[in-house]
Amino acid sequence: MVKITDVARRAGVSPSTVSYALSGKRPISEETRQRVEAAVRELGYRPHAGARALAGRRSNVLALVVPLRTGIHVPTVMGFAVSVVTTARRHDHDVLLLTQEEGEDGLHRVADTALVDALIVMDVQLDDPRLPLLRALELPSVLIGFPADPSGLTCVDLDFRAAGEACVEHLARLGHRSVALVGSPPEVYVRQTAFAHSVVQGFTTAADRNGMSSTVHPCEPGTAHETAERLLREQPALTGVVVHNEPLLEPLLDAFEHLGLRVPTDLSLTAICPDEVAESARVPITSVAVPSAEVGARAVELLVRKLDGAVVAESTLLAPWITERGSTGRRTVV
Repeated sequence: MVKITDVARRAGVSPSTVSYALSGKRPISEETRQRVEAAVRELGYRPHAGARALAGRRSNVLALVVPLRTGIHVPTVMGFAVSVVTTARRHDHDVLLLTQEEGEDGLHRVADTALVDALIVMDVQLDDPRLPLLRALELPSVLIGFPADPSGLTCVDLDFRAAGEACVEHLARLGHRSVALVGSPPEVYVRQTAFAHSVVQGFTTAADRNGMSSTVHPCEPGTAHETAERLLREQPALTGVVVHNEPLLEPLLDAFEHLGLRVPTDLSLTAICPDEVAESARVPITSVAVPSAEVGARAVELLVRKLDGAVVAESTLLAPWITERGSTGRRTVV
């Protein structure tokens, strides 16, 4: 079946331009209109009846693109999704949740249906292959996450680099000189997921600035004991750990205890995670909160303003805030 993207490719225009040429929703030059109409005739394109019915009015539906790739902690992702849905409802919008791998073809498919007014895109990579299309689409979008080059895009997220720095600075103030980062699963870094790389940059920058020895360990789920042993083997003087891998928090507490280290007497532990996770640990964790509710709400509000024709800030970085709990203490000098 011929799609609107096929017509756009033949006419040398964007899919949205084809839509405007066929619906009359926006002014199109006569030359462009003729090219589009010629491509329609040559390919035998027939617009979808639902798309025709929706032409010229909003659907009041936002698409939330959340590819559930390996290494992603689903409960945290769903925290963002719930915030997006509840905030969208306050603005009289529904949310279409897309959990499959939605690359360029997937985004084209969603845009072509005319079933959504705008896009919120998660799990952003540093060099995300979806970015050129998002910049070209006339469908408004907001990214939860920051690629390496955010120009021409609207992005919102926690400042994960500053979050990594905040955890290390807290440990430095307590006198710790040897620290380790227990990071996300390896595949998250292989995909160059933006937030994970930002944490590493912040962690290493702060450790270097304070003259601390440091290592970074991407970790698979279910490897807490092996990870704890490796940390102590590689850094015998280790006294501070930053965890950016929620499923490993409680297992790491158990593993270090099994190896004879008490938290926080022998080892201080901080994390970047939702407050409810840090507070519910058997040793409450000093942490930088992942503000999923605020980030999701900000993303929707930015998108609604864009739909209303307002100019919005391209970058919205939420400053991290570290909450001290029972898992950190002053370094004991022997």
